[in-house]
Amino acid sequence: MISRARLIEQIKQKKSFLCVGLDTDIDKIPEFLKDYPDPILEFNKRIIDATKDLCVAYKPNAAFYEAYGIKGLQSLINTWKYLPSECLNIIDAKRGDIGNTSDKYARAFFDEKASGMSFDAITITPYMGNDSVTPYLAYEGKWVILLALTSSVGSKDFQYLQTGDGYLYETVIKKANTWAGADRIMYVVGATKSTEFTNIRKFAPDNFLLVPGVGAQGGSLEDVCRYGITKDCGLIVNASRSIIYASNGMDFAEAARTEAQNIQQQMQAELEKAGVI
Repeated sequence: MISRARLIEQIKQKKSFLCVGLDTDIDKIPEFLKDYPDPILEFNKRIIDATKDLCVAYKPNAAFYEAYGIKGLQSLINTWKYLPSECLNIIDAKRGDIGNTSDKYARAFFDEKASGMSFDAITITPYMGNDSVTPYLAYEGKWVILLALTSSVGSKDFQYLQTGDGYLYETVIKKANTWAGADRIMYVVGATKSTEFTNIRKFAPDNFLLVPGVGAQGGSLEDVCRYGITKDCGLIVNASRSIIYASNGMDFAEAARTEAQNIQQQMQAELEKAGVI
């Protein structure tokens, strides 16, 4: 279990707020790994070993494991078991359903006795409302990370719709903040929406924001920090493809480390600039 205080401590200690996304695609990993009994797990273990001192979180994307059925789920379970205990481990599942179904999803990712996994946090689609989110909050010490404003092209279809209380994404944040505090709820905000961070901070001044979209998707780390960083950092910036697929050769882990280190050094400069460290 990673508390807010522990997360902030890790950020200051490692001078980083990097999350490494383990979106592991068996078609993209180095060919030599396919001789191993579990190529996905072997790839993940080497990426983790190469980057664990440079990041504060890991985020496997459930779809990349569920696509391979039982074998993929076993790879996910074993990856979770291998993740460093000091790092926040996030399952990027984007679940969202009625209460009794959400209860089972929560059990699948939070209850080790039931499923073999107990992630610290899960991404959730909040558009079915309170009863679709509270089953996750029932697990003490676990984080819920709600989709707020995404980097996707289609984000304008719904997230920017005007309600009687501002944009729909603003309404989501304001409503969700009545369900739990900044020690239990985070929000997903895409890096390509960096100028919106100032507005988001009006409604979520203390919440951590999980920020995908830096790197391969073209988001700017400098802009994200300019508009979104807080006295406690308040950001977890995810990079997936740019790190884990930095090389497709025998040196893939070393290349991943080099890319992660480049990002960490940029993050250190931003943390120093903001007075966080």
